[in-house]
Amino acid sequence: MIAPHLKMPVMTQDTISKALMQQLLKIGSSLSSEKDIDQLLENILQAAMQITNADGGTLYRLTDDAHLKFEILHTKSKGVHIGGKSGKPVMIPPMPLHRENGEQELSKVACFAVHKDQTVNIPDAYNAEGFDFTGTHKFDAANNYRSVSFLTIPMKNHESEIIGVLQLLNATDPQTGQIIPFSEDSQEIVEALGSQAAVALTNRILILHLEELFESFIGLINHAIDDKSPYTGGHCNRVPDLTLMLADAVNRCHVGPLANFSMDDKDRQELKIAGLLHDCGKITTPVHVVDKATKLEKIFDRIALIEVRAEVVLRDIQLKLAQDFIGETEAEEQRQQLIEDYNFLSHCNIGGEFMKDPDVQRVHDIAQRYIWQDISGQHHPFLSDEEITNLTIRAGTLNNEERQIINHHIDLTISMLEKLPWPKHLKNVTEYAGGHHEKMDGKGYPKGLTREQMSVPARCMGIADIFEALTAKDRPYKKGKTLSESLEILGKMKLGHHVDPDLFDIFIWEKVYEQYANQFLDQSQIDVVDVNQIPGYNPPPADYKVA
Repeated sequence: MIAPHLKMPVMTQDTISKALMQQLLKIGSSLSSEKDIDQLLENILQAAMQITNADGGTLYRLTDDAHLKFEILHTKSKGVHIGGKSGKPVMIPPMPLHRENGEQELSKVACFAVHKDQTVNIPDAYNAEGFDFTGTHKFDAANNYRSVSFLTIPMKNHESEIIGVLQLLNATDPQTGQIIPFSEDSQEIVEALGSQAAVALTNRILILHLEELFESFIGLINHAIDDKSPYTGGHCNRVPDLTLMLADAVNRCHVGPLANFSMDDKDRQELKIAGLLHDCGKITTPVHVVDKATKLEKIFDRIALIEVRAEVVLRDIQLKLAQDFIGETEAEEQRQQLIEDYNFLSHCNIGGEFMKDPDVQRVHDIAQRYIWQDISGQHHPFLSDEEITNLTIRAGTLNNEERQIINHHIDLTISMLEKLPWPKHLKNVTEYAGGHHEKMDGKGYPKGLTREQMSVPARCMGIADIFEALTAKDRPYKKGKTLSESLEILGKMKLGHHVDPDLFDIFIWEKVYEQYANQFLDQSQIDVVDVNQIPGYNPPPADYKVA
């Protein structure tokens, strides 16, 4: 028997008891609140089977390529439960809605329900006409089962689009245990449930798609940063991974000052988003500043200009010798001095270890030691004031102005993130992402926050940002440090109140550095770590065990 689909089922007190109505409302509420797609599908089928006292059920989802995909199959009396949350995948191939010649497939009940947009209520499959139950009969014969009553309902969302099919099997009399047809009351109830379920499922899928779209936009921003600066591109992806590794370690650790810290899946997602966005402000940072590999680099490395000047000075020495203004010995001494001075400036340009006062003074001396003449006949000191400023940078390759440009990225990051209308479950993203350059003593930037003013996740990101930078092998101005070198520097930063001391301890106790190294570092960087040699190392309690 084929009953027309009721778009708005009329359910009165005569057909549904008060208890059943309350059950239906409770089920509808639970469907709306469920966030896990597989669990939602499971709840839909289980609820329909419970309400109708069905022995079995199948839930199909309509695919984009016009197939019905088996999501869950459940037969209580045979102990069959595959798909959904069972942990057992459904190996049955999807059911095509059309035949090879393009005609609608109407011989299969589930396909018929989709094409005709109708509920199909069959009292006895062995006496039904118009449908092909060959597969059902084979299943029954192989499993000593008898499939009798079927109730097949198309699931339509709020836009009246069919998104799936709910099929129930063998309604059972709760008193006698006998298989009976699905009643009209049961049909109305399941149709109502199917509508609720379809809307809940559509909403959950829409939310998931929006979340995927949002993360894709984040990836788009990071891709733009990567494309502009391949040297720091991986940083945007490695920092969130390391941040989560550390946060998970804190979540596992139940001793010490952070023993009460807890983090669920929602918190992890929020922290991941913050990690992915923590450097989004770099999208406006000039590439010649981000990628400045040497002190004199701008659009190109201007050490080449100094080399040309050295050649001009060397030419002048040769001319003086040829004109007998100086002797051979003096000329050779000047040539050697010039070569040594140029080599010294080339070394200074690299920007390695901290520059000492005598070296700074020598740069100033060289600047005045040689005079070169340009094509117009004007004379100039060997180094300009701007070049002196850059060559005497004490550490690294950035001068004060350039460092301010770099530092501005965090201000821009915060400004960009504050403009977004964050939902409640992502309300902390800006705080997490904006604090990774703060220091525990309040001497960081941009807000000069102290440890007490920062959340644990924000402090986790601070350590992750530093450790990733220390070990990164893709920077133009340095090589990636080994594990022991990086931990030594990080330990000194703990003692200097730059990073959170409790998080540093857990970073070591839980061997987070080792987990990160195995995933991201070259084998040459993974050396033997003696934790007792790490500055600031604090041994764990005697009864402490790594989770």
